[in-house]
Amino acid sequence: MDTIKDKASIEAILFISGDPVSISKLQKKLEIKSREYVESLIEDLSKDYRERGSAIEVVRAVQDLYTMQVKNEYSLLTADFAPKSEIKGAVLKTLAIVAYKQPLKKSDLVKYRGSQCYEHVKILVESGLLDAEPCGRTKILKTTSKFSEIYGLESSTPTEIRKFMESILK
Repeated sequence: MDTIKDKASIEAILFISGDPVSISKLQKKLEIKSREYVESLIEDLSKDYRERGSAIEVVRAVQDLYTMQVKNEYSLLTADFAPKSEIKGAVLKTLAIVAYKQPLKKSDLVKYRGSQCYEHVKILVESGLLDAEPCGRTKILKTTSKFSEIYGLESSTPTEIRKFMESILK
């Protein structure tokens, strides 16, 4: 095993990937049998970025997925240079409210966002960012694990997502 080359290969894959990558995908692509070895390489890579005070970090997202991302404190600085999201403006605001207040009744969301939120919720459910579970005559809205993956969160719990949203607002 060539540890330096293997770590560099993982770095290249995480850098180029638009989505978080699972350990099993890394193992398969790099033809490495040991999960522990891949995990240790990811931890070493993450440590390298932390020790040099980089604006980039390697983080564990949901389950066994890993991603490279810009640290939160640099997100406003880099926002104008990031690829443009398919979700824009009002729909993104609707997503932010659901993420912060989840689980949230759709009927309560209408009070915050108005009737246009029905279309927003439809778009967000179709894109896989929200779940809408029936509850009587309304629906309960929650973010999905895809939401957590996209934003590089380790957990899909409402508490963790709320903390993330608060850190962005600071």
